[in-house]
Amino acid sequence: MLETVLLAVGPSDAERSGQLAETVLDIAKPAGATVILAHVFTEREYDQVLDRLEFDRTVDEIDPDAVAARHSTIHDLKDIFDEHDVDYEIRGAVGEHGPSIVDLSTETGADMVVVGGRRRSPTGKAVFGSTAQEVLLSAPCPVTFVRSDDEFED
Repeated sequence: MLETVLLAVGPSDAERSGQLAETVLDIAKPAGATVILAHVFTEREYDQVLDRLEFDRTVDEIDPDAVAARHSTIHDLKDIFDEHDVDYEIRGAVGEHGPSIVDLSTETGADMVVVGGRRRSPTGKAVFGSTAQEVLLSAPCPVTFVRSDDEFED
């Protein structure tokens, strides 16, 4: 039974948030599953977002969940899931994208993970690696990959 779907988004997913939401709605809504909206930041991305969103850095510790909740991509997805009466939770994580998504899928007991990405040339995969590939190979549950319609990315 499908109870929890983890939708992992990152900095490059803003343009495909509607496509990701549609995929997750098709999976989660009929099952009555809860969606975990997860935004993973590298250390550098996290520092930039803290500055851009004007978080008070004098506070002892800033919760990555709170940072994720204020991110525009998460706001867009929240609006879509609210409109469709789909339950969701927001999770943030700081670390390398692939391993952090896999860790979140384990921590949340996800029954499925949904990730987005672009088509990549063989050279691009060999030289740069792939977050989606890491998740596809390492997640403890099935993974759905939502490919954007962009041309190859090296």
